This record gives sequence, structure tokens and C-alpha cells, in this order.
Amino acid sequence: MTILVTGGAGFIGSNFILNWIKKYNEKIINLDNLTYSGNLENLKSIEKNLNYQFFKGNICDSELVENILNENQPRAILHFAAESHVDRSYHDPEIFIQTNIVGTFRLLEVARNFYDNLKEKDKKIFRFLHVSTDEVYGSLSSKDPAFTETNKYLPNSAYSASKASSDHLVRAWNHTYDLPVLITNCSNNYGPYQFPEKLIPLCIFNALKGLDIPIYGDGQQVRDWLYVLDHCNGINAVLEKGVIGETYNIGGWNEKTNLDTVNVICKSLDEFKPKEDGNSYSTQISFIKDRPGHDRRYAVDASKISNKLFWKPIESFEEGIRKTVMWYVNNQDWVQRVQSEEYKDWMKKNYI
Repeated sequence: MTILVTGGAGFIGSNFILNWIKKYNEKIINLDNLTYSGNLENLKSIEKNLNYQFFKGNICDSELVENILNENQPRAILHFAAESHVDRSYHDPEIFIQTNIVGTFRLLEVARNFYDNLKEKDKKIFRFLHVSTDEVYGSLSSKDPAFTETNKYLPNSAYSASKASSDHLVRAWNHTYDLPVLITNCSNNYGPYQFPEKLIPLCIFNALKGLDIPIYGDGQQVRDWLYVLDHCNGINAVLEKGVIGETYNIGGWNEKTNLDTVNVICKSLDEFKPKEDGNSYSTQISFIKDRPGHDRRYAVDASKISNKLFWKPIESFEEGIRKTVMWYVNNQDWVQRVQSEEYKDWMKKNYI
């Protein structure tokens, strides 16, 4: 048997593939366009594994995707491929529309045609699993209950609007064409191999370089943090046991303000790699102008996946941060290699 993963060279996708190869004896195909955050180095440890195959290409390339499906006959498509950083969506919203909406549409159409031509026994096991975000639900106040799967969609950025659109397309292809789909909406992920534009790896990298650790606004924005391997195992549970047409929120039950998150990171760095001057890394924290339309709070109620599919996150926030900090401390060469001139220009535009 075989599964196809789109966007498998990105942060979550590459962690998913590594975790899959470790746990299952089943072929996994990775289709990735290798844009700025896609990095095959993440998968170097398995590049010669007979159960792994990579194709470079765009999900908008229907002919390529069709050929991959017809030649490999996967039992499932796991759709991770997306433009995913909110800050970038402010400066270049069009690429989010093209990849997240048009790309998902193209992929759905090819998947539908592939599914329609499967034998009945293969149709029974085929799944299209769409990986999405809690940001489609909008923003919460401090007193609001966490997002459930029945919350209205109220996206506030080009990124979250494009992901909300893709969710609706996936749901529609199930309702209209009987494509057997599953949707997951996750909270904020963190862990190894995350591109250093996101809060946690950016904080670690800047701290180690002696640079300011930038925090938007007052730092009181709240996020629900989910260790990436917990997320991967949640996706496995949905793929294996999820009900066709259903949506499952995957959250970490770890609500933290951005400032608290950064302070936990600094505390771990103080322990693992103390500064020569004896000061805490927290002295490098710098508050900068808030980004436009910054959502105040995200929080995910993951009761459904817990009660129905018996999945729960294993990693505590503190231990997950310790593991993440240690990985970045021990893999500074990886960070250096992913930081292109384009990345440096982007940093200047957003944080300097």
C-alpha cells in the first residue's frame, strides 16, 4: 500500500513523513514544490529508504499529480501543502490564493477523477485528508470558550481566509462528488525543522545570536501550542479511524501568551547553553509594533478527537520546549543553511 503526502518537505509534512517511516512499513510518496520553507535536508535520513519516494512539483500541475496517482495507486492523499505564514500573507496575499485555494481545487479535481476510476474494494479504503488550521475560526476573547468543530468560520487574514476557502472546497467535494474526505484543524505547532520565521524558532535563533528577541505588541496574544509529533499522531488517528466528511480539531491544551512562551524558551536556553556574561536570554526581549489585525487568542477544544478517536497529546509544553530548544542548539548548521538572502530581507521588512 502507498500514501501520497503533499508539502512533505515543510515543517509539519517532513515531521509526519519521518514519523510515518519510523512507525509503519508502507510506502510514502512526497510531492513538494520546494518553495522557501520546503527543505529536503529535513528528510536526508530517509532519502535512501525503499519506502520513501520524492517528486518535485506543484499541486497546481494536474498532469503531474494525475501521473503520480495513476502510477502509484495510493490509498490516501494527505494534503499538507500550503503557504502558511500569516505575516507573509500581508505582503503577498496572491500566492496564498494560488496555492491554498487554486492548488487545493486542482488537487481535489485530480483526486476525484482518480477515485471515480478505482475498483469498489479500493474506494472503500481511499481517503483524502486535508490538514488545516484553527485560524479559520477567527479570534477569541479571554472569556470565550475554545474553538469547537461547530464554530463559525471568521478568518481575519489572507492566510486564514485562504485556508478557510480550501476547507470549504474539501467539504463540498465530499457533499457533491462523494469524495471520502477528512479535515483536521490544528493549533500552533512547534518542534524540530520549523522554518525560523515562526515565533519559537525565531526566538531561539535570535537568542543564540545575541540579537533582539522580537515580540509583537504587548506580548499578551494567546496561542494553544501543539508539539508537532503529537499533531502527526493525531493525523494518523484521523486517517485510521476518522468518519468520512467529519472535521477534527487537534490541539495541545497548552494556552500560553507569547511573552510567557518566550520566557519559557529563555529559561531552557539559560539551562542548556548559559550566556558567558551570566545574564538570562530574557534580557534580549524587545517589544515591537504589533502586526496588522493580529488575532488576540486562539484556543482549540480537542474533545471530539479525544472522545471519538482516543487521541490525546502526550508532550507537556515545558518538555516539548526543552526538546525543541535542544534540537536547535544542536542543529545550528541547519538553521544557517536555510537562511537565504530572501529570508534576511523578509526579516528586515517584518522585525527591524
